[in-house]
Amino acid sequence: MESPALLLSPPAANPNHPPSSFSPHRVLWPPRRNLRPLGCSLSTSSGRATRRPPLGSPRVVSEMASSTGGESYTTLLEYVGKGGADVGDDLVVLLCHLQYACKRIAALVASPFNAELGRDGGGGVPSSSSSSKRDAPKPLDIVSNDIILASLRKSGKVAVMASEEDDVPVWITDHSPFVVVVDPLDGSRNIDVSIPTGTIFGVYNRLAELDHLPIEEKAQLNSLQSGKRLVAAGYILYSSATIFCISFGSGTHAFMLDHSTGEFVLTHPSIQVPRRGQIYSVNDARYFDWPDGLRRYIDTVRQGKGQFPKKYSARYVCSLVADFHRTLIYGGVVMNPRDHLRLVYEANPLSFLIEHAGGRGSDGKTRILSIQPVELHQRLPLFLGSVEDMHELESYDSIQQKINPGYDV
Repeated sequence: MESPALLLSPPAANPNHPPSSFSPHRVLWPPRRNLRPLGCSLSTSSGRATRRPPLGSPRVVSEMASSTGGESYTTLLEYVGKGGADVGDDLVVLLCHLQYACKRIAALVASPFNAELGRDGGGGVPSSSSSSKRDAPKPLDIVSNDIILASLRKSGKVAVMASEEDDVPVWITDHSPFVVVVDPLDGSRNIDVSIPTGTIFGVYNRLAELDHLPIEEKAQLNSLQSGKRLVAAGYILYSSATIFCISFGSGTHAFMLDHSTGEFVLTHPSIQVPRRGQIYSVNDARYFDWPDGLRRYIDTVRQGKGQFPKKYSARYVCSLVADFHRTLIYGGVVMNPRDHLRLVYEANPLSFLIEHAGGRGSDGKTRILSIQPVELHQRLPLFLGSVEDMHELESYDSIQQKINPGYDV
């Protein structure tokens, strides 16, 4: 068996293919025999390595046995296909292109050769030439937006895409069945310090009854559908692992990217957020700007004097996807009490996910999915988490921070 150093050595650089043009289909470190899969332990009593999930973890086995008769694991595309959830051919094609885009983004945010793209201004050399400015590298959130838009165009299944990075929705093609809303790279300001980032998305059916309207109008109205009409929603977490978490309205499931094969593999089927956690996630530095109800709630739970008689801990990354992912797995609450997060492409998709994992999403007073959007970039307070924690939090009179005392939104 090769040494670990050899296993992890990247291939020699090819001058004809610079690192910044990395394709996610290119395998940097191909799997060798006996290389231990992530999250598995090794058993060599029979003289060969076998996969064994860690104790207490869900055992996910594909319906299709491998050619050797051993265990195999379910990929994202296998899961959504006819042998799994069978979400329909059109949605499978859309997800195939979306997952490809997210693999490209995962490679970009992790590449040392694109570090300048994570900074304001994109790292381009200032020039009076307009063509030079156009050719200068774009910040990674804009690049991510372009990658997703290009992939959705190629899918042929998306009529309109509404993005945080665009002032208005982009009409892609007539008669395609779906509408996609997306935050292409949430938390992009954290890239310089290697804090996790993510992509958030939601999928709706195109409203055929609007087809007679002008393009700008039908693009806007298709993008302003209520969260209750979501067909699917998900996020991709770019961190120590790349996680693709999705719900089609019957359970919430997470897939981890296996870099050796380029496939998202099912690792967390049918996630159930604990009914109560012991963690709250919020920017405590704003404590003195909060309304009285929110201060009283935080004071109560961190002293262990709430409905759950244990002291809560604070965990805050300031990256919405990262804080949400931890809350989904461990329970508790994640919140931003200001009118800060966007309803259409942040609050709605994440609320859809946590509700189908047994949790709750709220603006502090009203269920998120019941709020009708009126503007594409509409902002609101957002509270997400375990159902018992959320009910306790909402029992306080005032938890929405309606006053901005001067810091940037």
